Amino acid sequence: MTVLVTGATGSVGSAVVRELRERGVRVRAFVRDRDRAKVVLGDVECVAGDYRDPGSIHEAIKGVDRVFLCSRNDPRQVEHETNVIDAAASAGVGRLVKVGANGARVGSPLAFWDAHGRIERHLELVGVAAVVLHPSSYTSNLLASAETVKHLGKLFAPAGEAKVTLIDPRDVAAAAAVVLTEDGHDGRTYVLTGPEAVTYEQAAAAVSAAIGKPVDYVDVPDAMARDGMLQAGVPPWLADQLVILWQQLRQGAASETTDVVRVLTGREPRSVADFARDHVRAFLA
Repeated sequence: MTVLVTGATGSVGSAVVRELRERGVRVRAFVRDRDRAKVVLGDVECVAGDYRDPGSIHEAIKGVDRVFLCSRNDPRQVEHETNVIDAAASAGVGRLVKVGANGARVGSPLAFWDAHGRIERHLELVGVAAVVLHPSSYTSNLLASAETVKHLGKLFAPAGEAKVTLIDPRDVAAAAAVVLTEDGHDGRTYVLTGPEAVTYEQAAAAVSAAIGKPVDYVDVPDAMARDGMLQAGVPPWLADQLVILWQQLRQGAASETTDVVRVLTGREPRSVADFARDHVRAFLA
């Protein structure tokens, strides 16, 4: 079996590559920069291409049995992912596993979730055998606060008292590896979450315990959060959407847990405390 992994150098994609290789599955990574990908992925077949170039996608997908589809948030995400879906359908790929989002639906006020809803609708219309994964927010998002944790002992976020079922990207990858390689999942949509819903105050406490230094959560207004993101170089479109995402999270959009990770993989999902302990170096000066 050969699996084409898109988004292969990302936090989820790179973990999918590792999971599949541990299962003895041949992996082909679809990347923009082959040399950089080799540094991240090691001895893996890498094919250079671009989501905007259907020809490069068709070339990469030749001889592939399964496709893992995961791409970053982008104003052209619908175009990018439907190009991959169309290529998979044309090549007769046996199964496509798409990573969407918990909250994906056409018409969502959040462009990310609306895009995933449109992509999933296209996937149904094309008729490729598929499995859709809807992960909650990622624990890796905490790394965006690594610098302020290092230098100020503060974790800033416009989260209020929102409870969020943060999930480790490695657990999403483990679930993806199962549905890519085992039968009985086609046509399913799985909501993936961490083991519990936590506030950002609790997340700050977990980071504090891991690094052995005080870390305080600081709730900030949406406008201040947006300004901070712009100063950090985040594109205005993305900053605006992230503000909307936080609004959705404060309304409870990611507060419900599921046992899907445990059922699919046979083990409990990693907690925020587990993630913090595994990434201590990122939070220490």
